[in-house]
Amino acid sequence: MCFAAPVEVGQRVEIAMTKWRTLPHWSYAGIYLGSDAHGDWIGLPSGTVYQRPGVEYEATNDAVTLVPSANLPERGWMAAFYGRGRPWSKPAVATPVEIYVDITTPPRWDGVVLRAVDLDLDVIRGTTGRTWVDDEDEFAEHRRTLDYPDVVIAHATLNCEQVHDAVRNRIAPFDGATAERWLRTLSALRG
Repeated sequence: MCFAAPVEVGQRVEIAMTKWRTLPHWSYAGIYLGSDAHGDWIGLPSGTVYQRPGVEYEATNDAVTLVPSANLPERGWMAAFYGRGRPWSKPAVATPVEIYVDITTPPRWDGVVLRAVDLDLDVIRGTTGRTWVDDEDEFAEHRRTLDYPDVVIAHATLNCEQVHDAVRNRIAPFDGATAERWLRTLSALRG
């Protein structure tokens, strides 16, 4: 498990995302479900409220988020999985999705708060199986306007390429089956 502090299954955790230079971004709460070889899993039940400056919405379906294992050499991402029959649409994305991966700085635990900096790029697999990278224009703009250091640009680009390949080729944990176990765990915890 990659928590710095003891956390028990079923415990509430907070996710606090920022943009570069600590500009506020998404924040929401989840339930710690456990860990496996891929990392720590957080349950996000339907009704979860996602907030960022100027935007708030309530999830209409269950999801699980994977925080990649600290043992992975490239772990600059966080992935949300929506199981079969539970597709999700982000307010800005019209297509229902199965997997939504935010490319980030390496996520880190600060007690029961998960912190990461969102680096704009997203890898998405829709319910039709189509896989794509989103927000490349935003990444290009922020490279300039937020003055991303070269090492951050290289890190985000490498992570995006590796995750895109794994999602497109359905390599675990992006195979569909791996996340289903954790969606069932969330369902069991909720009763």
